[in-house]
Amino acid sequence: MIDALVERLQRFGGLRWRPRRDTRRRIRVSPRVALAVAAIVVLLVAGWMWFRDSSLVAVKRVQITGVSGPDAHQIREALLAAALNMTTLDADTGALDTAVSPYPVVKTVTATTQFPHRIRIHVTEAIPVAAVVVGGRSIAVASDGTLLHDVTATQNLPTIPLDVAPGGSRLTERSALGAVAVLAAAPYALLAQVTEVTTIAQHGLVAQLRNGPSVYFGDTTELAAKWSAAVHVLTDPSGGANGASYIDVTDPERPVAGGAPLSTSTGSSGAATPAGTGSGGSPTGQ
Repeated sequence: MIDALVERLQRFGGLRWRPRRDTRRRIRVSPRVALAVAAIVVLLVAGWMWFRDSSLVAVKRVQITGVSGPDAHQIREALLAAALNMTTLDADTGALDTAVSPYPVVKTVTATTQFPHRIRIHVTEAIPVAAVVVGGRSIAVASDGTLLHDVTATQNLPTIPLDVAPGGSRLTERSALGAVAVLAAAPYALLAQVTEVTTIAQHGLVAQLRNGPSVYFGDTTELAAKWSAAVHVLTDPSGGANGASYIDVTDPERPVAGGAPLSTSTGSSGAATPAGTGSGGSPTGQ
């Protein structure tokens, strides 16, 4: 049918049917050229592998950030030794992870390189700031509330008493999280001087200093400013905190030191209840 239609068009229109030619050209590559190209690729790959691990790009400068705490020196030395065996074109984060595996406080290690000889290593730690205590058992806890079951809760860690053992991998009890926040904001040098953080109805979060006064924080707002105010009172040359049993920094702009002692009795919350308080809940003499 198509042939008949074409024949009619040719008869009346003077058209001639010409089959379409394939204009594509096939490119033929000789075996010799193919072999030469393959050889060049192999040489380039081999050269890159050699250069990537050569002394020309060896790591010579190491910058480590994010490390603190009692194991800081050992962690730095382990990372330094591992990094100096690398090159900036072949940084092995797996080797860095292996180097710090004996230290449970290390959560993650990341590395970035700068050609030709510099590497920057950042460590994210879960350093214990306290030990939650329940039923005579202590569990180290990090500044974000993560329970560090693999970390030994040393005796110099501040304690946070609990009535019920925490479940899962994080603290969920509100007052305990508030206590952790107080300790996480504390100056590192002062953290070891805190023996316990509890919640008292009249004063909110209270940190007890070793052989020193209690510090009333109230809530978790402005914790850095509150710690700064507490340090200012403690280091005041005029001796404003001498003999004081508490420092009230609930208003960090107006810290108050007083002498109303805390009794050893405990209320329903399990926290020490301050003696010498008036009916309004404020220490007498304040």
